[in-house]
Amino acid sequence: MRSLKAIFKKQLKGTIKNPEILIQFMIFPLLAFLMTFMMDVDFEDVPYDIAIMMQANMPNLVIMQATIFAGMALIPAVAGIIAEDIEKKSLRFLVMAGVKPPAYLLGVGSVIFIVSAFTSAAFGLIEGFNLQNFLIFTAAMMSGVAASIVLGATIGILTKNQQTATALSMPAAMVLGFGPMMAQFNDTIARVLHIFYTQQLNVVSDYLTKGITDTPLWLSFTIMWANVAVLSVLFAIVYMKKGLKG
Repeated sequence: MRSLKAIFKKQLKGTIKNPEILIQFMIFPLLAFLMTFMMDVDFEDVPYDIAIMMQANMPNLVIMQATIFAGMALIPAVAGIIAEDIEKKSLRFLVMAGVKPPAYLLGVGSVIFIVSAFTSAAFGLIEGFNLQNFLIFTAAMMSGVAASIVLGATIGILTKNQQTATALSMPAAMVLGFGPMMAQFNDTIARVLHIFYTQQLNVVSDYLTKGITDTPLWLSFTIMWANVAVLSVLFAIVYMKKGLKG
């Protein structure tokens, strides 16, 4: 427990002092805010039936940025943090001091999880959800955040430096971050991505914003946490084969 607290405090201080990491948590809500108020479409002169159809098919800019944040930003961030400590041999000294690798990962992941909660809440506030929908949206976001943290940690263990971590994490991050946006215009992509957590985050968000869904909320959350479970097993396999060697 002491080692976990020590890693948590270390990572919290490092995150606060690292502008590159903080920017990733701030830029997406800021973009969502600016895009929402700068790209507001006036439907007053559009026929009612057409306006309804356009509103139903128009991507929600806040949700789009939230999905990109949960899927694209966090995976390279977590992978980079772990790869940096591996590259600088910080883990070796931590292990020598009695810090177990799982405690290290939990300490790092919990900091990212907590900071991401504020970012997720910001998206909910910008969208203007009522309290119930705000809580559902935040829960869906944090489910996606948890999955991205585990995936990023797995990639981080596989790498020896930050450059490699970025190279390995970005393809997965791009697919998971931008895939749901592409799925809105292509049914085949939507069916393929249906099993992934970012697509289910988009499904939940569409229900909350448009009242449109083919998937019950409980099933969407089940799929998202099934992703967390599968990724956790993958992490365990990678950890047993490679470990956190600093």
